[in-house]
Parts: sequence; C-alpha cells; structure tokens
Amino acid sequence: MAKIFYSMSGEGRGHAARVRTMTEHLRHEHQLVLFAPNEAYDFLAPIYNTPAIRGVEVRRLPGLKFYYTDRRLDLTKSIFHGVKFLGQLRRNVRDMAEIVHSEKPDLIVSDFEPILPKAGRKCDIPVVSLNHQDFLLAYDLSSLPPVLQRWAWMMSFVVKAHHVDHAETIVSSFFKSRLRPGFDNVVQVGPLLRPDVCQAQPSEGGFILSYLRKATPDQTLELLKLCDRPVKVYGLGKRPADGPVTFHEIDENRFTEDFIHCDALVGAAGNQSLGEAIYLGKPVLALPESSHHEQRINSHFLKQMGAGSWTSIETFAKSHLTSFLDGIAKFRANLARYRGLTNGNPPALAAIRKHLPATKLA
Repeated sequence: MAKIFYSMSGEGRGHAARVRTMTEHLRHEHQLVLFAPNEAYDFLAPIYNTPAIRGVEVRRLPGLKFYYTDRRLDLTKSIFHGVKFLGQLRRNVRDMAEIVHSEKPDLIVSDFEPILPKAGRKCDIPVVSLNHQDFLLAYDLSSLPPVLQRWAWMMSFVVKAHHVDHAETIVSSFFKSRLRPGFDNVVQVGPLLRPDVCQAQPSEGGFILSYLRKATPDQTLELLKLCDRPVKVYGLGKRPADGPVTFHEIDENRFTEDFIHCDALVGAAGNQSLGEAIYLGKPVLALPESSHHEQRINSHFLKQMGAGSWTSIETFAKSHLTSFLDGIAKFRANLARYRGLTNGNPPALAAIRKHLPATKLA
C-alpha cells in the first residue's frame, strides 16, 4: 500500500469530481490524503472525513477563486486576488514542503494546483499532473477563433506557473487534438467518469436537465420556461416551481439519476459536465459566461463535435433555445459515435500506477 498526496483546484466541482473518481479507484489499494481549497473541500470533506471511509483524509488548502460582481464574473477582482495568492505561494510551498518531508508520500498527483507539486519537487517526490487545463499548453488550438487563440496563449503562462518537472502529464478532456511540438509525451485521456455514470443505462425521460451557477441572470430562467418539456434546475437551491421549471438542491445521487435519464443538458460548459454528457449521449446547449474563456473554448469543441450548440449566457435568447430543441434528434445521432466510448478512467489510472513503487502496488 502506497501513500498518495493528491491536490486540486477548488473552483467549481469539475476538479473535485475528477479527484473523487480517481480516489474511488485507488482508495481500496492505497492511502490517500486529499488537499482541497474552497468548493472542492466543501464537496469532498463530508464524503471522506467520516468514520465510514477509511484510508482517505481531506485537508483544506489555500487556492485560487473566481469572484463575481452583480452576477457576472469579475475578472479584475479575480486577477487581483490571484496575484495576491501568487504572492503568498512561496510561503505556502515552504509550509507544505515541511508536511511532505514529515509524512513522506510515495507519489503526488495534482489537478491544476501549484502548492503541493512544488513542495513535492523540493522533497524529490515524483509528481503526476492530471487535469484538463494543460490542454492550453499541449494541444494544437489552431481551429479556434482568433480571440480564443489569443486568450489560450495568454492563459498558457498561468498554466506554466503551476508546472514543475512532472514525472507524467495527463490531460483529461472530452475533446482531443494534435499535440504541439515538444508535448509528444503528454498522455491524452477522455473524461474521468463517476462509477454511476460508467455503469449507467441512459434513457430519454422527457425532461431537460439544467445545471446553473448562482450568478445566473434571471432572464435565463424566463427563457427556460419556454421549453417544450419540464426543466429540472440544479445549482440555484430549492425554490418554488415556476411553470415547467422546478428547482432542486444539489444531491449527487438524484442529480446523477436525472443526468442519466434527461433528454438534454442546458447550462455551464465545464469539461467534466460536457464529458459526462457526451459519454451518456446527451445533447448540450452550453451557456458559458462571456468572460469565461475556457468554457467558451469547451463550447467551441462541443459544437465542432456535433454534440450540441452554445451561446454566451448574457446573449441567450429564445432563438437559441428553439434552435437547440429543434436539433436534439440531430445532435443525438451525432453523439452515437461517442456514446459509451470516451471513458478516460483506465488509461489515467494506468499512468498513475506506473509511478507507484513496485513493491507497494496492490
């Protein structure tokens, strides 16, 4: 049994969902300590910091965070706090290095989190990077519109700031691309899927599933009322029903069940949710915020794959919704080539396990 330290970004649930998937596969063989900031800690700690789960511990870690003003992503405020975080990075790495030196993990795995990997390299512990964001460095993005290519180029410097000398770099993404020169050793895998999703038998239950951020404009909800079938909304908390729109508290089991049996998905364009939708054969109307360029890139590739359509949430209009609903059958037919075939779990686990000490492999 090896000891694995595993850290992640704390913004949104995509990072934590990937980490949980890997944890569920590894925890029966190895001891894991998860380092999680912000929302990731709030999601994972109640699951693993309980007597019922042995061999997994979740600890809080400082992390980057998106900030919102008037229900819109505030890039200025987010960048300001990001610079402040980076200013404290050296001290945080030093503190973490003391923990690594004391507890001596056999391997460090990181999902777009800079503190633990940098501490690990100071202590000569092998580091595996497993995330989505490394596509900004490794992938040929020449098919993107020029404005998104420029943003990807700028953000590649942020990704580089997270980097150390990795023993392995694994990119988990619902889309694939040619690798750029110098990145030939990057391992490309599909989305990391929860067990319930892997084992699912999808069906069309006659309703739309919508996962929305708390900052969602009211106009979005008014438009969802125009759907030709019921809409189940998660992410905004429990509210009274509004016509065909019902609101549900986040409950992982219920949300997964609705995901498996919905007709289509409408909402944010995170890599994790799009990856699960494509695996299940669910068409997607993606609604990224106009200032959330990574989700706009995801939306571009979603459309390129024929798996759905998109518009920014600020410009979402009835015509976008009508066009999407009219095209669901076409999108579903396009998704047939991907359905059930994009599971990235086996190759990701294989890439991690090959860096564990041979004498400690289960």
